[in-house]
Amino acid sequence: FWNAIEHPPLQEKAIQICVLGPLLLLADFQLPPFHMKVEHSVEITAEDNDIPVRGQIDILVLSDGFWVLVIESKESSFSIEVGLAQILSYMLAQPDRAQPAFGLIASGGSFVFLKLVRGEVNRYALSRVFEVRNPGNDLYDVLAVLKRFACFPNLDIS
Repeated sequence: FWNAIEHPPLQEKAIQICVLGPLLLLADFQLPPFHMKVEHSVEITAEDNDIPVRGQIDILVLSDGFWVLVIESKESSFSIEVGLAQILSYMLAQPDRAQPAFGLIASGGSFVFLKLVRGEVNRYALSRVFEVRNPGNDLYDVLAVLKRFACFPNLDIS
């Protein structure tokens, strides 16, 4: 990661390879019962005007058809805020409306987790922003959160 940072720009695909790939491996998302889809196409329709919005989820982690985690990566020079509306729209496309949807935005050395609860009024919450450059390196905390998601069958997701 540090080598990639020293040779900007650190673009979306490089973040997926240098940062997200190793994190997902260490969090056991590349082992059963999980599998990943890359560039997964989704479509949602706005309820008020029936205009479909199409997009591609960068990385989708699934377990037995359940969307465990939606991941959106952004170029390191972009703010986390750039991906917020995009990932929320993808999370709204989760087929199981009864379950909360979880997401992660990764922008180089910055990470933020999201939770979306569907209802009459959809609600979402954000974690704090985890920064690799913070003293103590928040990357360990990001890995710890991902490992909690990997315990999905035993995880209380409410």
